Order: sequence, then C-alpha cells, then structure tokens
Amino acid sequence: MPLIREARPEDFERWLPLWEGYNRFYERSIPDAVTRGTWARFFQPAEAMHALVAEQAGELAGFVHFLYHRSTSSLAPVCYLQDLYALPALRGKGIGRALIEAVYEKARAAGSPRVYWLTQENNMVARQLYDRVAERSGFIQYRRQF
Repeated sequence: MPLIREARPEDFERWLPLWEGYNRFYERSIPDAVTRGTWARFFQPAEAMHALVAEQAGELAGFVHFLYHRSTSSLAPVCYLQDLYALPALRGKGIGRALIEAVYEKARAAGSPRVYWLTQENNMVARQLYDRVAERSGFIQYRRQF
C-alpha cells in the first residue's frame, strides 16, 4: 500500500512530472507560471487548496488536489476533489483509491458534509474506481470559457 501524506515544498521536482502527465492526459497545456502558482498555493495557510501525494518505494506515484468552498446547501464548506492522478504503470494497484480515501478523511475532519468531483465521460478506467467509492450525482456540467 502506498504512503499517503501531505505534499511538501521540496516535493516539487518529483510532483512536476506527475502534474505534466495529468495535463497530457486531459490534453491541456498549463503555463509554467500557473503551475508554480498552484504549487505555492498548497503551502499558504490562508488558501483553501490542498495537495496529498502517494509515495511508494521512495518515489511519488500519484497525487490528489482538493479544495473547500462554501455552498448554498450547507453551512459547512464542501470539498471538491479537483485533480487525481496515479502513474499509468501503477494504476489498479490501490493508489487512486487510497488518495480518494485520504481526501474523505480530511473532509470529515474538516466537518465537510460532502466530497465531489468531475471526470470525463470517456475516462472509463477511472470511472470503474469512482463507481466503487462514490455515487454518481446525475448532474451534467455546463461551462463557458473566457
């Protein structure tokens, strides 16, 4: 089983290839300034963004990023699991599940009533896991980019 722990500033160089793999998977290009700004946010106490990493055999094998935000349906902030990634060679070995379960624990400890996330319809490998650890909400996402 992987060790799940909070990311540390000195993890940046080991986290970066995972982040780049995640962005390649979603066919998006994130400017370096945004990557570095996002990383810095994880370590600012006033920020609602958090990062956990999965460590296996001394190497980073995956990560999860999550944040808390207000909701009109709850007085306590809800938890949005924004990014989840495990190295492709290690998928199916419990890393994704362990990262999700760690977010569940963090959210419970923070008093959050819900953890939720989005994925692409065609992300079938991930959806097999998600169907085992959560329920589909039935909502469809709409957005407009600017």
